[in-house]
Amino acid sequence: MADRKNEGLKALGNKSVIKTDYTPEVLEAFENRHPDHDYWVKFNCPEFTTLCPITGQPDFAELRIMYIPDKRMVESKSLKLYLGSFRNHGDFHEDVVNVILNDLKALMEPRYIEVLGLFVPRGGISIHPFVNWGRPGTRYEALAEKRFAEHI
Repeated sequence: MADRKNEGLKALGNKSVIKTDYTPEVLEAFENRHPDHDYWVKFNCPEFTTLCPITGQPDFAELRIMYIPDKRMVESKSLKLYLGSFRNHGDFHEDVVNVILNDLKALMEPRYIEVLGLFVPRGGISIHPFVNWGRPGTRYEALAEKRFAEHI
């Protein structure tokens, strides 16, 4: 296999600089080498943090991202830097998962994507927002409907 020299990626192989607030521009994508296959890519971020937009207190979560790529895939180090940029960003839990899905959908144009936030209880209540999307007019739209209906 030919050496591809990181395929023009900026974050991979360089010193990590985690921005102090929401920074979607750090996300990078690369070419999917197997666009003729359907396969799952799963990311688990057990130490995700963001801030409550009202109190400014930290919110902690395990964040799970799953997608079926098409032509482009998210580079994992850039995803790590992107997720770290939420550390000082104030947003409600439900907004966070939707923002992440929308940013990744715009970056990669996947066939299917879902984001689940398993937020740690605050005030005795935990919140687990789930959002998904499947490409309209395809079997991935039906997959999104099925997984949404079955999500618990």
